[in-house]
Amino acid sequence: MDALYDSIAGLGNFALYFAISVAFLFVFKVVYAFVTPHDEWKLVKEDKNTAAAIGFGGALIGFAIALSGAAANSVSLVDFAIWGGVAIIAQSLAFALLRFTFMPKIAERINNNEVSAGTMLAAMSVSVGLLNAACMTY
Repeated sequence: MDALYDSIAGLGNFALYFAISVAFLFVFKVVYAFVTPHDEWKLVKEDKNTAAAIGFGGALIGFAIALSGAAANSVSLVDFAIWGGVAIIAQSLAFALLRFTFMPKIAERINNNEVSAGTMLAAMSVSVGLLNAACMTY
């Protein structure tokens, strides 16, 4: 019976970190929609835009990877929250980097449902998320 109690001893911390992570996903969705010049949510839900779905999906995955690195390496909830905020900034900068350097017409191309543009945005977002998570180890 002790083994069972030992196994579920961290359930409260899991629930707390998980709830904060879900809240961070929502905050990221709002911040990301503010940063991008196109409305991903409308493009995906109403216009059924595949490029927007791929790009936004990649952004969410990249952020979740970074956030998982923050959760795994944080020493407290405050530390986790700080690094979660850093992850939001890094993912937002990934879009800006792509938009203002490599693909200046990325927003227009996503609006036009160019799947190649959405795929490149997703790749950039996941790449930055992986790098962000790796850099959060200390």
